[in-house]
Amino acid sequence: MAKIAVLHTSFVFVNVELRVQQLLDEMLPDDEIIHFVDSDVLATVVREGGISADSEKRMVLLAEAAERAGADVIFSACSSLGPTLDAARKAVEVPIVKIDDAMATHAAANASRIGVLATVPTTLGPTADLIYAHAGELGRKVQVVQHLCEGAFQTLMGGDKAAHDEMVLAGALELAKDVEIVVLAQASMSRLQPSLEESLGIPVLSSPQMGIQMLADIAHGPRRP
Repeated sequence: MAKIAVLHTSFVFVNVELRVQQLLDEMLPDDEIIHFVDSDVLATVVREGGISADSEKRMVLLAEAAERAGADVIFSACSSLGPTLDAARKAVEVPIVKIDDAMATHAAANASRIGVLATVPTTLGPTADLIYAHAGELGRKVQVVQHLCEGAFQTLMGGDKAAHDEMVLAGALELAKDVEIVVLAQASMSRLQPSLEESLGIPVLSSPQMGIQMLADIAHGPRRP
């Protein structure tokens, strides 16, 4: 049994959108899951329009707290703050898994023109940069097209899932006109992946299941075929 620490940057994944927790329960049923939440850091990044040194330090402190709590692996559930985990990796000795790593690698390996759909503006840049980084590692050239569903995340935080879902679908339909594959830049959209893929007629990738499978592989070793 592994002790896995999950880093959260908003209560949305604790109180509103529970897909990450559901997948952890399904895919890592025998492990101990502990949660570390800075409920204001994502709001700070959105308000400031980017990641400040203070916001990065807050994520490093979360990772350090997780390590001190005895975590065997740390899982970062936030896309917007993903770049801060590079600094956190230098501050702790336990492995850190970013929720978007597996998804970004798959997108870069399987498409040349990739759409990134987001409901928070601060996830667009980090997700695109991660895809470009993995494409570089694979020796592939890709183009990333970004689309923001303006106001959808605030709608979800207000508890109106139906309105949020309509806004995401409208954005996805627009983005799909210009790309081969769509990447959902936030775990808060992941439950829409099957219906979006059916509506768009092209592959749609979401991070939680792919990211948590990577987490499971690191915690317990890759699954045997």
